[in-house]
Amino acid sequence: MRVSMTMLVVAALSISTTWPAVAAADRPPATALGLDPVTERESLAPDLYPAVGAGTHFLNHPDLLGNVPEPAWYEANIPFVDLPDRDIRDTYYYRWRTYREALKYTGPKDGWIVSEFLGPVGYSAPNGGIVAAAGHHVYEGRWLRDHRYLDDYVDYWLRGSGAGPKPASDFLNKNTTDWSHQYSFWAADAVAARAAVDGRSRFATDRLPELVRQWERWSPQFNQDLGLYWQTPVWDAMEYTVSSYQSPDPYHGGDGFRPTLNAYQYGDAKAIAELYRSRGDTAAAQRFDQAAEALKANQERWLWDDAGKFYKHVMRDGNPGRTKLADREEIGFVPWYFHMPPAANSAAWAQLTDPQGFASPYGPTTAERRSPWFMKDALTGCCRWNGPSWPFATSQTLTAMANLLIDYPAQSYVDRDDYLAVLRGYALTQRKNGEPYVAEAHHPDENRWLYDGKGHSEDYNHSTFNDNVLSGLLGIRPQLGNEVSIAPLVPDSWNHFAAENVPYHGHNLTVLWDRDGNRYGKGAGLRVWVDGRLTHSQAGLAAVRLTIPARTSADVAELVDDFANVSRTGFPTARASHSYSADPPTKAIDGQDFHLDVPGTRWTSYGSPNAADWLEVDLGAPTSISDLRVVFYDDGGGVRVPATFDLQYWDGQWRDVPGQQRTPAQPVARQVNRVLVQPALTTSRVRVLPRRADGGAVGITSFSSWRVPVRGLSASIPDDLAVRAGAVETSTTVQAQQLLRGVQATLAVPPGWSAVPLSSAYAAQLATGQSLVTRWRVTAPAGLKLGEWVPIRVLATASGDGGVTSALSSAQTVFDPASYANVVWDDTFETDRIGSYRVDGPFGEPPPALRVANGVLTASSGTRAGSVLAAPVAGSARGTAVIVEPRSFAGSAPEDSLFLGQTAGNRDFALAWFNNAGKASGVDVTVAGSRKGDEATGGCCAALTWAPGDRLAVVVENGQLTSWQEHANRWTLLRSAPIGSVVDPAVVAGWAPGLGLRLDAGTVTIDRFTVRTKP
Repeated sequence: MRVSMTMLVVAALSISTTWPAVAAADRPPATALGLDPVTERESLAPDLYPAVGAGTHFLNHPDLLGNVPEPAWYEANIPFVDLPDRDIRDTYYYRWRTYREALKYTGPKDGWIVSEFLGPVGYSAPNGGIVAAAGHHVYEGRWLRDHRYLDDYVDYWLRGSGAGPKPASDFLNKNTTDWSHQYSFWAADAVAARAAVDGRSRFATDRLPELVRQWERWSPQFNQDLGLYWQTPVWDAMEYTVSSYQSPDPYHGGDGFRPTLNAYQYGDAKAIAELYRSRGDTAAAQRFDQAAEALKANQERWLWDDAGKFYKHVMRDGNPGRTKLADREEIGFVPWYFHMPPAANSAAWAQLTDPQGFASPYGPTTAERRSPWFMKDALTGCCRWNGPSWPFATSQTLTAMANLLIDYPAQSYVDRDDYLAVLRGYALTQRKNGEPYVAEAHHPDENRWLYDGKGHSEDYNHSTFNDNVLSGLLGIRPQLGNEVSIAPLVPDSWNHFAAENVPYHGHNLTVLWDRDGNRYGKGAGLRVWVDGRLTHSQAGLAAVRLTIPARTSADVAELVDDFANVSRTGFPTARASHSYSADPPTKAIDGQDFHLDVPGTRWTSYGSPNAADWLEVDLGAPTSISDLRVVFYDDGGGVRVPATFDLQYWDGQWRDVPGQQRTPAQPVARQVNRVLVQPALTTSRVRVLPRRADGGAVGITSFSSWRVPVRGLSASIPDDLAVRAGAVETSTTVQAQQLLRGVQATLAVPPGWSAVPLSSAYAAQLATGQSLVTRWRVTAPAGLKLGEWVPIRVLATASGDGGVTSALSSAQTVFDPASYANVVWDDTFETDRIGSYRVDGPFGEPPPALRVANGVLTASSGTRAGSVLAAPVAGSARGTAVIVEPRSFAGSAPEDSLFLGQTAGNRDFALAWFNNAGKASGVDVTVAGSRKGDEATGGCCAALTWAPGDRLAVVVENGQLTSWQEHANRWTLLRSAPIGSVVDPAVVAGWAPGLGLRLDAGTVTIDRFTVRTKP
């Protein structure tokens, strides 16, 4: 469904180049001058990447990176390391590539997230976030110079969609009702650990209310008697474990008090206390210190097995004596990740190197080998964490081990050689066919991945590795204060290593170890440079704490990509003149940019019969275009980089984008091809036309349009505007966070729509905290399909700032019974009119017993039964609405359903179904006895949760069937089916409106059945 795009219709939106000569403070609204308030400004051109700044240049960065896409991104962002162990070094750079692939831009609302899988999975939070490994994502990404990725990602889980509500179901964790608690998560600890690297403590302390809320929302899983939290292993990100196998339900069972969540909550409490102290709030800090100490004491009492010298799982249910499991699991090392155990418990680490414990060539194992549950079913199905080597746990164990070796008193159980051995084994695990590779879980004793689904598990981002290298092996220990500790864990046999230009507290930190000075030529011993200046040298590798000059990382300009659409539904959308079947155009705007063969995130024209092809992005409603970026895919075979490309925009016809400034001048593969548009233009459609000299196929992994918001200006508009009778009124709010002048709001709507301000859309000045609130009347064009969504965008500008702040909403034409004024049938069941209906049997089942009494229709059966009651009236070609008011459903399964629509008998009908048992709704269409598929039904299915008092409706109009649910006086679209693709709408209009009832047993009761048509 699309609105007409024959011309761009937006009042007062046009292309021009200069502001009129009017003083900023006195300037009238641009619309009063007949000018576009957006296009009258010069484009901003922030750097593509954050500036590295002063540093050292001792290492050959291109050689270390190898053949990665977009090497400039790595040069700007990552610390470069040189290690004598080639396997660890190569894995280090590979893991930065996988992290880069996992960065997903989700849109203006949530910005960047860090994904776990490269492709979407059904149990993720909105836009694909999965909180299970979020702590790992923050620990790993804290070493990147560009802070925007983690700024957005942290806020996604604390303030954004990731903090929002979720269903409390077995599939999505019945224990919690928000996404950020779907899995265990060490949120505050990770946020504080990130601040210790970038020095931006203000970012962390500003989020203390959300961090406290995150910590407190685990309270439903807190047992007051034990003073500990319980967790279900699957929601520890561990589906089948030694613990869960010893319960009635190996997948969803095993609820217990575990070293994981309790350690996470301890670590978070300590981090919250430290953040409070950093801003001088000692009282608040004391509260969380005390909570942490209580958790520590209770964990020692209940989870530490002094005989087995290990932290163990204690079953919550059927275990009145609180007996610990006999088995050791790798999760018993997790407490050291947060410095939780006392030094006396270090004997637990003897198990790491014990052949009957966790030692393995490709390990550690996730359960000790002594356990009778070790590797149970691990070779026959996915997601067994009872033996396989799991990167998630391995990286936790390495972090915990580094803490033990660096921060605890000396002990005799493991040493730095053991750390290197585990880290090296971890690196060697990350191989496939001799190349770096990471998937979900590895065989502990064989060189093969166990859980490695094609198009699913590749470059699986569920762990750290580079943080283990930087903070563990090389011993760069971040601090919240103006210090850094250097305590390498490299073995005595190593003669050299280097970490160059590590982003740290707004500085570049370089650490070199060169035993004799011959490797780097900068002198013998350990040397440290800050911003390219040598600040420390020593002969040996003894730990040292150094003062770092006070400075925080420079903020990088905020940017918004208006093309991104992670869901690939609605707007923005992409279309192309030709697409290879596996490479649809929407993948070019899915918020990700990587160059893998499988899975793919690209559009290609492979197999096109055309001499040249185009890729278009349709925004639905106009916005400012100033910074376009194209990344071309090149597989070295059938798809190659183009020789040139054109850019065009739509204003009723396609025109070349004016004022282009291209970098580089000629197209380059696997790198950003940037086109700055000077001045900015406003349009709703842009397309790129790449051309090869030989006419061959081209591909694009990312097509984006980046916009700089006005600094200190926010904009908002209510979500999901419901359009009734062709119009809706709404308001926009533009708020200043600093003094701004000449603030203008514009409401951009799709072609054919109009937006008229009912109050002022201009403010000569806004002081800090002040808002410009504008009321608008938005009118839809005639003939818009019922249920159609279109984007509505508010654009806000300010004098003297070249940015454009925007907020996006959607308008939908919604069902309104009043629009169907003719009531042609209304059965309130006050009298028995069953004989007036034709009873159809499209299901081939006996009909239920029907009875009318006391204003209720009752359908009863003891076994499967179903029929459709066809009302003794016809529909209307102008539009027919069929409405039912259920009183109760039968409670049977799998059938406990109502059907609404139009029917001509058992061989011809178009009916929406509402299955109360399955909590779903869809559409069935049969014509001349032939059941039709998705081309007529629109696919399946919509979620349905019915509550007493809700009404259900179907509207048949203009060859389309839409189904609706009314809850709390609000109609919501369930499904839209293009039934006109298989049957003439004029024919359907003559069919009888119908009400179907189908159940397995029990009774269904109906209060009212109404048919309305348009006059």
